[in-house]
Amino acid sequence: MTLRRAAILREMGLAPLWRPRDAAPLPALQAPLETAPARPALAVSAPTPAPAPVSAPAPRPAMPRMEAPPLRPVAPAPEARPRPAAIPVASAPAPVAPVLAPSPERLAELAGLGWEALEAQILGCQACSLSQRRKQAVPGVGDRQADWLFVGEAPGAEEDARGEPFVGQAGKLLDAMLAAIDLRRGEDVYIANAVKCRPPNNRTPEAAELASCFPYLQRQVALIRPRLIVALGRPAAHALLNQELKISAARGRLFDYAGIPVIVTYHPAYLLRNQSDKAKAWEDLCFARRTMQGLKAEARTEGP
Repeated sequence: MTLRRAAILREMGLAPLWRPRDAAPLPALQAPLETAPARPALAVSAPTPAPAPVSAPAPRPAMPRMEAPPLRPVAPAPEARPRPAAIPVASAPAPVAPVLAPSPERLAELAGLGWEALEAQILGCQACSLSQRRKQAVPGVGDRQADWLFVGEAPGAEEDARGEPFVGQAGKLLDAMLAAIDLRRGEDVYIANAVKCRPPNNRTPEAAELASCFPYLQRQVALIRPRLIVALGRPAAHALLNQELKISAARGRLFDYAGIPVIVTYHPAYLLRNQSDKAKAWEDLCFARRTMQGLKAEARTEGP
């Protein structure tokens, strides 16, 4: 392990990972893509049932002592499956609740815009109430022909002031996450947000705000044509996949947006508040890197 990679892992709060030299390389982990339901419906996930209560042990006549509960066996991890030749269509999605959707006229208007005209539309947008309190809209930053697209939820206070996504402490952590998989901001990477204006007090964007801003993200994806999208946080996944989901349940799976694989992981701001989940984010980054390697290998096999 190089000193640079060790420093990157320390920045993310992760210890170096040691593996015997003769260990076989990890197989590429690929999972079937799950197709998002047709827009504009959004799903509300069913609540998770609470576990059944465990009865307390009967008291002993002799002097009591604390006993550790028995260890539960852990199910072995599923074997890696080869990447499918085509994106399979998942079974019919669960019913979803209707939400505010952009008009067909607005979608058609944005569909023909290039980068400069699109960013001008974003900077002057008045489509929702977030525009009334912002300092400036934040379109995005990076390589406009990137293979990697990272999508966050919305600008914060520093992003609102500077007009660039992911600055400040969350931005430093994102840069460290990118460097850990040999990526760099602006080099084969584009960074955007699902919502282009800062919500008051940095609250989570509402469904109507996500729907109002989604045509901008939709056009950005069409212009970039990335190989892989990484959704950072639940609102970004909500916007791209048009369904409510939990990050813990979505991790390690491939979803689909307009034929592009989507991987879901934690937002850097969440990781700053929950240091223990940085190791899970590292696993997600490794999964994303393996997925990208598979996509590029598949493209070389198919040829031009």
